[in-house]
Amino acid sequence: MITIKTFDNPVEAHILKSRLESEGIHCYLFDENIVTLNPLYNQMTGGIKLNIMESDISKANEILTEIEKTPFTDENDEQIICPNCKSKNLYGGFRSMKGAKAIFSWIAALILMVLPIYYESVYRCKDCDTEFKPDA
Repeated sequence: MITIKTFDNPVEAHILKSRLESEGIHCYLFDENIVTLNPLYNQMTGGIKLNIMESDISKANEILTEIEKTPFTDENDEQIICPNCKSKNLYGGFRSMKGAKAIFSWIAALILMVLPIYYESVYRCKDCDTEFKPDA
């Protein structure tokens, strides 16, 4: 068995696991329970690992490539593009910690010795590293 992808979110792990299983690939999630019970252990365990049989790697890579090439769309089913360079090559759900709220969150995290709790979920361009919300 080999690990094809790691996650910090059990929901995302189960979505991909379901997709692969619908294509006839047997999948197993490792360290799901420990990360779900205590998210602080995510770094220690290396995240939730999605494992498949080594014989299924080529078929799984085709499915992963297909998923990654699927463009992001908004509620009007229009493709989202980078406002800076007009690229369609984006990361979705990128956790941005920019701005005054993020700085305050980092300071509170250092004082209280906890993980920073504030972030915004944005799109990030893979070509020019611009972070944006689609309605911006």
